[in-house]
Amino acid sequence: MDMSLQLLAFLGGQEIIIVLLIVILLFGAKKLPKLARGLGQAQGEFKKARMEMKGEMEKAQEDSTENS
Repeated sequence: MDMSLQLLAFLGGQEIIIVLLIVILLFGAKKLPKLARGLGQAQGEFKKARMEMKGEMEKAQEDSTENS
C-alpha cells in the first residue's frame, strides 16, 4: 500500500479537516496551489528515483546471478 494511502487510512475525517485548516493558516489560501504543485513534483521525482534505484538493484542482482 502506498504511504499516502496508509496515512489517509489512519486519519479520520475530523483529523483531515484539522490538518487542512492548519495548512491554510500556515501558508495562506493563495499559496496552496503552488505548494501542492511543488509537493506533487517532488513526489514524482522521488518515485522516479526510487524506480531507477530498483531497476539498478535488479540488474546488479541479475549480473551477480549470471557471474556465479
